[in-house]
Amino acid sequence: MLTRKQHELLMFIHERLKESGIPPSFDEMKEALDLASKSGIHRLITALEERGFIRRLPNRARALEVLRLPDSIAPGLNAAKKFSPSVIQGSLGQASLGQGGLGRQIKPASSRMPSAGNDDDVVSAVSIPVMGRIAAGVPIDAIQHQTHSISVPPDMIMGGEHYALEVKGDSMIEAGIFDGDTVIIRNADTASPGEIIVALVDEEEATLKRFRRKGASIALEAANPAYETRIFGPDRVKVQGKLVGLIRRY
Repeated sequence: MLTRKQHELLMFIHERLKESGIPPSFDEMKEALDLASKSGIHRLITALEERGFIRRLPNRARALEVLRLPDSIAPGLNAAKKFSPSVIQGSLGQASLGQGGLGRQIKPASSRMPSAGNDDDVVSAVSIPVMGRIAAGVPIDAIQHQTHSISVPPDMIMGGEHYALEVKGDSMIEAGIFDGDTVIIRNADTASPGEIIVALVDEEEATLKRFRRKGASIALEAANPAYETRIFGPDRVKVQGKLVGLIRRY
């Protein structure tokens, strides 16, 4: 799954190559996507290249090759992934050290509880997918596909759909969430004040922050004094999941 802007840029490049055989210029791409600067195009092209949709040809100016299209556009061209959130770099929340955030909408898969065995004292672990990294600090390159799976105690994920994300950054350290931790997220579209959530902002970027309300607005609160609380209108934020557990290796 691609973000809306990534999808728009990929299809614009694809259509231009079909029409003329020449990729569009950065200025043309900026105008087509109505972006303020070419730096946004550079970021989108890098994201598409990392995800295997396009390739930059060496030693040729503005030379791009489309390797594949999204499955929804070209079924059969790619092997579809049932569980593939699209996580992009973010820029939410830091006052002075850089801003942190991540991703696009995450679509989790159902967690299956183990069947009961003959020994009531034996509790089987449940395997859930690790769907990449979530920025809790400065922006990082993101991953949009399952990297591996981890086993968690079944009582950590009672009911609902779950996935895991690896934390990179320090914006939630006072909530006990450190760089390198793995957070367990339960799919949800609502949250209560004070809960730590994966929030999707403006349909483009997501971040791991504490959910608050400020009148009719929504506040995304970091747990590190170096990061500022960001306040958004209620139509700009969607809850994508709630923190239910954490795994740390020593």
